[in-house]
This record gives sequence, C-alpha cells and structure tokens, in this order.
Amino acid sequence: MIPIENRRQLIDRCSKATTIQHQCDLLCLSRSTLYYTSSKAYNEKDLQMMAELDRLHLEDPTRGTRRMRNELAKAGFKVGRTHVRTLMNIMRIKTVYCRPRTTISDPAKYKYPYLLRNLQIERPNQVWGIDITYIPMPKGFMYLTAIIDVYSRYIVGWSISNSMEAEWVTDVVREAIEVHGAPEIMNSDQGTQFTSDCYIDYLKSLETVKISMDGKGRAIDNVYIERFWRTIKYDKLYLENPENGKELYQACHEFINYYNHRRDHSSLKNNPPHAVYQVAA
Repeated sequence: MIPIENRRQLIDRCSKATTIQHQCDLLCLSRSTLYYTSSKAYNEKDLQMMAELDRLHLEDPTRGTRRMRNELAKAGFKVGRTHVRTLMNIMRIKTVYCRPRTTISDPAKYKYPYLLRNLQIERPNQVWGIDITYIPMPKGFMYLTAIIDVYSRYIVGWSISNSMEAEWVTDVVREAIEVHGAPEIMNSDQGTQFTSDCYIDYLKSLETVKISMDGKGRAIDNVYIERFWRTIKYDKLYLENPENGKELYQACHEFINYYNHRRDHSSLKNNPPHAVYQVAA
C-alpha cells in the first residue's frame, strides 16, 4: 500500500476532468485525510477561547477584537487584542460593520461585485450562497462549508474538513453542481478560498455562472447562510458537542437532512426547503 502522504501528493486538486472525491476513492483516501492539518499547535487555553469566541460571535457579530477581548476577560481569560485577532482569523470570524471597510485581505486578487442588492429572487438555482464556519470540539476544531439555495433555503451541498483549502471548497461546489445543476449566481464573501484561482477558474469555466462577492465586513450580505450557521450550531452541534470528526459528520448529516426535508420555515409558508426547491425546480 502506498503511504498516505504519497497518496495525498498524487491528488490533482484543480483537475477539471475528475472530482477530488473520485480521485480519493481511486486512491483509497478519505477526503478528510487529504485536507487534514493537525490542531495540536493550539493549546487548551486557545481552544477554550476559540469556543467562547464562536458563541460570542453568533450572539453579536458586530463585536470586533476590542470587545471580544473584553468579553473574554469577563470569562476569566487574560489575552491581548493581537492574539484575539489571530484566533478570529483562524476561525474565519467576520465582524459586521456599519459600513464596508476599505481594506482588503489580498489586493492582488480581483474582487467581484455584489450582485444581490435589490435583486428579486424568484426561483431555485437563481442564487446560491456559500460560506465556511468554525466548529469547536472538545479536543480541537473543524470547519463546515455549506451552499444554500437562497430561494428555497435548501442546502445543496456541504462538507467538513480540518483545514480551509480552496480546493476543498471548490470540490464541494463541483459536487453540488453535478447533482443539482449550476446556479445563475454564486455569492460568497471575499475570503481567500473564494478569490483563489482554483475556485474562480472553475466557476468561470461554467460560463453561465455569475460570481458575486459581499462587501468587506458585511457578512449580512450573505445573511441566509449566516442564519443557517446559527441554527445548526444552537439546535444541534452545541447540544451534542461531537467528540471527533466522525461524530461531527454524523451530526451534520442528520441535521441537514432534517433541515432540508422536515424543518418548516415560516418564510416558506411553513414548508420545508426541499418541498419548495423540488416543486419550483
């Protein structure tokens, strides 16, 4: 058997001919292993603070590093703003500001305009929103990415990983499109995963898909997926507190299936997302 590290190196992460999942299957390599990075570099105190930061951000996404530091101090943590900022960057926490900030994380990358302002969303697959969120666990953390059909609130694709590589995100989009067809608009924030060559090149290769990006510091532009993060964390993940990646996957699988097929939404006339997505599609 070829060693795991050698098999990881055989993966063509930007292949247009086959998905990363198919390559992993051929190499007998799980996708979580492909994207694995150790969280041992973070000590117990950091992990505790990151779990608290996650809850604080869901409670009030307008908290910046100063207010986060003050809240952590109330909880008994002695930490400076610089370290808080570092942890928030690792967690991909996006502070919501009253107006867009003028700074951007990677000025070398072209930022696409935000296309959803005043747009009437009238059908499924018209607009998809994609995002990544941090998931705290007792002995580490992982990330969850999900794609939501804005019209129906249906989750068309999702995956978990313990790193935030652009190739992972791109593969989730590719698999969702293979199952459901391509959206007219794909909306994301300006994170490095969504401005990467791998992600942008794949969407541009589809020709019919328009790329939309939120304003910097305006997580509310992608409000539907942000609401989904709050729902899955408070209604499932915080209650069950998965111990490892396998338990986290199972918890996400159970909840997303319930959310898509059985959880009624008042905004959908008390229908579950799948009913609206399927009937309208």
